[in-house]
Amino acid sequence: MLRIIRWAAVAASILAAGTVQAQQNIKVRIGYIPVMGAAQVFVAQGEGWFKQQGLDVTFTKFESGPNLIQAVASGTIDVYNAGFAPLLVARSKGQDVRVIAATVVEELGIAAAPQLAPFFEGKSVKDKAAALKAFREKHGRPAKFATQPTGSGPHTSLVYWLQEVIKADKADYEIVELGIDATQRAILTGAVEAGSIREPALAIVRKQNPKIVLIADGAEIFPNFPGVVLAVTGDFATKNPEAVKKLIRLTVRATEFLENNPQKSVPHLGEAFGKGLLSDEILLASLKSPQTRFVADPNRITKSAVALQDFQVKIGVLKKADPVDGLFALDVYRAAVD
Repeated sequence: MLRIIRWAAVAASILAAGTVQAQQNIKVRIGYIPVMGAAQVFVAQGEGWFKQQGLDVTFTKFESGPNLIQAVASGTIDVYNAGFAPLLVARSKGQDVRVIAATVVEELGIAAAPQLAPFFEGKSVKDKAAALKAFREKHGRPAKFATQPTGSGPHTSLVYWLQEVIKADKADYEIVELGIDATQRAILTGAVEAGSIREPALAIVRKQNPKIVLIADGAEIFPNFPGVVLAVTGDFATKNPEAVKKLIRLTVRATEFLENNPQKSVPHLGEAFGKGLLSDEILLASLKSPQTRFVADPNRITKSAVALQDFQVKIGVLKKADPVDGLFALDVYRAAVD
């Protein structure tokens, strides 16, 4: 009888410990867009780091940052893992979303389909507006550029490149707003002449059609452009301050892992882009691409964030520029990594 009582006590203590552990686990709903800049969270998941830190993570995929912002506003997402630009729009509408880490910079390029690519061959930046003009004169219509919705990073950076960098005549181009996958298909099928692109879409289209070329890389389009970031809702941050710090530390750890172990990172990334839909070859090429420049420290993008916001005001996406300080949780990042 005594032995039975002892075993019952042991069982009860195990059950109690399990209950405490379950109570400690924090549910984290991450919304992301399927681009290489979201790789860190999938490395952390694949390596089991979230679970080790008591974070019960679920993922929901979105076609663009603006679409994901709607889910954040509705309260169905706790963590935003997508482009920085839509957060400026969200904040202007009163949404409390705080950037806790960067994940990538200068990720966006512009790819040209075979019908447009030859016009850009060998052209310097100052000659690229003339290339678009030459296309219009030959075909009797402007070149079509596919990109994501207004307010997104791809849309803003494309317009910036056209207007501020190469200073193209507006008569020489037309912008078509599509989702990430639709933009990729449009470039591949020739439905558009060019489009905003980032990894792994760039590696995919190049493999399927080597005549598709990159006519502008991220550094040319917008130096140090703030790409994908990790942000949390104000409500989640207030209720779960320690979980936020864990997310920051794991982002830093995953960034280092991606840089030092691209081959080992590949198995973790299939989940982000549709398990089994992309080959390991494509994923590895995307990780090693010069378009994939992983970072973690949000201080890296504060100045370019100001420049981005100023341009969004200029083109009418935002009504006015507000100090970006309140959008970045720099003190939280510093406390987490110190």
